[in-house]
Amino acid sequence: MTKMVSALAFLLLLSACGSSTTERGVSGAALGAGVGAAAGAVTGGSVLGGAAIGGAAGGAAGVLTDEDDVDLGDPVWD
Repeated sequence: MTKMVSALAFLLLLSACGSSTTERGVSGAALGAGVGAAAGAVTGGSVLGGAAIGGAAGGAAGVLTDEDDVDLGDPVWD
């Protein structure tokens, strides 16, 4: 359980890639799905379930945070 909480905290930090709401939501969802899948695999839980939860949390964090809250720079596609 501690690993899942740590992974979700890491996800929130990474969800801030991009400058528009859409960019932040998409990048947050992608990063969250990856972190969630990895956390599911490491903890012996469901990889798909972890990806779904992480993707939803990352997308929400990306959409609900402002560019000034956490700024990791320009997205790679710029």
